[in-house]
Amino acid sequence: MSKDTPAGTRPPGQPPGWHNRAPDWYRDGRDHVWHPYTQMQDASPPLPVVSTEGVHMTLADGRRLIDGIGSWWTACHGYNHPHIVAAMEKQLAAMPHVMFGGLAHEPGYRLASRLAGLLPGDLNHVFFADSGSVSVEIALKMALQYWRNKGREGRRRILSFSNGYHGDTWGAMAVTDPGQGMHGPFAELFGEPLIVDMPTAPGSLQSFDRLLASEASSLAAIIVEPLVQGAGGMKFHRPEILRAIAGTARRHEVLLIADEIFTGFGRTGHMFACEGAEIVPDIMCLGKGLTGGVISLAATVARDHIYEAFLSDDPARALMHGPTYMANPLACAAAAASLDLFGDGARLDQARSIESGLRAGLEPCRGLDHVTDVRAMGAIGVVELARLDHLDWLRDALVDQGVWLRPFGNIVYLTPALTIGAEDLATLTGAVCRVMAEWDRRGR
Repeated sequence: MSKDTPAGTRPPGQPPGWHNRAPDWYRDGRDHVWHPYTQMQDASPPLPVVSTEGVHMTLADGRRLIDGIGSWWTACHGYNHPHIVAAMEKQLAAMPHVMFGGLAHEPGYRLASRLAGLLPGDLNHVFFADSGSVSVEIALKMALQYWRNKGREGRRRILSFSNGYHGDTWGAMAVTDPGQGMHGPFAELFGEPLIVDMPTAPGSLQSFDRLLASEASSLAAIIVEPLVQGAGGMKFHRPEILRAIAGTARRHEVLLIADEIFTGFGRTGHMFACEGAEIVPDIMCLGKGLTGGVISLAATVARDHIYEAFLSDDPARALMHGPTYMANPLACAAAAASLDLFGDGARLDQARSIESGLRAGLEPCRGLDHVTDVRAMGAIGVVELARLDHLDWLRDALVDQGVWLRPFGNIVYLTPALTIGAEDLATLTGAVCRVMAEWDRRGR
């Protein structure tokens, strides 16, 4: 909210008299906080949240909303899960943090061992980071230095895909499709990135193979979001497409980086999306759901041959990277507790059940004039439109229905916690269908 907003103006999504009931911290801080992906001059005020529980958020004015996007796809077990909270409280009392340079601690070592045991193939070597974007930066550095360490310094390019999104840090932006809009202003600073269409159309795999054949000598790696391209529009592709990409990369000796920051930890109905295609990438990036959505932690995991290329008597061949809070013990304890909750496979069964609920619940949207597609995979549901504008009205209308969603681009999407019950899921999908029908009726 700008400083010029009249005191009596009702912000979108807020009931009459809201200003009189806004908490002091909100009124005092609103002119000093810079929110993400937001034009602050005319942005709708954010909703003040005071507590969370399960799949619900409670606002300062007492309203309770179902969180339909799991806090940007992180809260896979819902909010405030007692097992994760207890593990964090125990770790907090013992040692909330210690540097990982030259030191070791049990939470980090045990978590690395567990991840290596869970991940497919010989993805055995875990390099911790403090955010998903940084894990991508590390993966890119690993891939580039891998070839340099092997005496093939000409392999310096990274191939990525249209509609791909890999983060907001510098290297991650360089391999993200600039056409998405978020990073477009920086596109000219990255030279000529090699961004190609996902080879999903008939004959396109042959073209992709020819491209790699011609570019292999300069390519270090391909980076892909397996099965679902998240922030690029929740674009799905079939497991056989991912298998073909992996096979083509292997045939031309190009490394494959799987960005599982969004797709990992049950989101697609598999523990890791790569398992759905039965592939083992050379490097995998993990984040978001790694800790169950309670604290930031990420990891870049490498296969044996990648790790071994960095072993040498020459210090210059080491991986020179080290986030200050890497392997934060408190976050590692949360991640271990989150993995406990995946232990019996019930979470993955829940994700597959959610897929059925999303398909059935969102299907009425398919007949609306402006809807171009309705799709679901695991705990991901999407209503795609020919266009999507009047976002303030749309978000308000959804809040009035008791749900929190954050549509973007030309999609309204749902990525709820894997623990969401059938009743809350039906409330979410019903709210989307009603609001989209009204949006359609008004000719939005």
